[in-house]
Amino acid sequence: MMESKAIWMNGELVPFREAKLHFLTPALHYGVSAFEGIRCYRTVRGPAVFRLREHIERLVDSAHIMGWRELPFSVDELVEACRKTVQANGFEECYIRPLIYLAEGGWNLTVDAGKPHVGIAVWEWKQYLGAEAAEHGVRANISTFTRHHPNVMMTKAKIGGNYPNSVLAKTESLRLGFEEAIMLDSQGHVAECTGENIFLVKRGRVLTPPDVHILQGLTRDSVLHLLADLGHHVEQQAISRDQLYTADEVFVCGTAAEVIGLREIDFRTIGSGRTGPVTRAAQQAYHALVRGEHPRSDGWLTPIYG
Repeated sequence: MMESKAIWMNGELVPFREAKLHFLTPALHYGVSAFEGIRCYRTVRGPAVFRLREHIERLVDSAHIMGWRELPFSVDELVEACRKTVQANGFEECYIRPLIYLAEGGWNLTVDAGKPHVGIAVWEWKQYLGAEAAEHGVRANISTFTRHHPNVMMTKAKIGGNYPNSVLAKTESLRLGFEEAIMLDSQGHVAECTGENIFLVKRGRVLTPPDVHILQGLTRDSVLHLLADLGHHVEQQAISRDQLYTADEVFVCGTAAEVIGLREIDFRTIGSGRTGPVTRAAQQAYHALVRGEHPRSDGWLTPIYG
């Protein structure tokens, strides 16, 4: 990660090196936090953030699911704080990380005994799954770790404490020589990857897992719209792991990864073993969308300046 100039902390921009927390901040010990991952892209009209308001609305929803009754900042204030933080650092393209975390108490395992604090960091972003991934696809495996049960952890919220589940799965997969992990839900159906939602294509049909066990990604929502524009009706239904093996294409999407094909799963080649036509079309549409070159761009891009 490249060091930035400033981080927004509870309403003020502070120098990067001064954005510090005390060791006894309870969020660090218990994972009581909510966060978002947001991208700012270089466009012909200057840097712009993709679906900024929707990301901040989901951040506030995550905090509500976590149990906070009041937050120190509104959606409008947090949207503007993200813009100011990017401006202060002078980035054309960057990743934006807002975080609401439990501070000033909370050692009795309740959010009511502490206060929510908020920080926003930005940093320059490179390819999440590697520069070759978009062109050639990546290798994945079915993880030995099950995705959260929806009444064990709240699967519709980006809560910090949810993510050791992803860390365990991703670490295992990387150590086994793969580049991503596919996680099954508590019924043994395909859920999602460690940081991406998943789609498969079979004989022209496009399928994706239903909402119940997954984080409903904003990139996933965008891709659903783009595929509809391209004439593909996406069916949401339970998917078994062997359906992935025999698919013509499998691809994943997320803020960090964007749209990436899976060329191999559990040592089985998927389709032709390279990025397929539906995946390629979704990639190209998404690339145009986030860079202000798509008919839907104006509605989903927030300019940093002006």
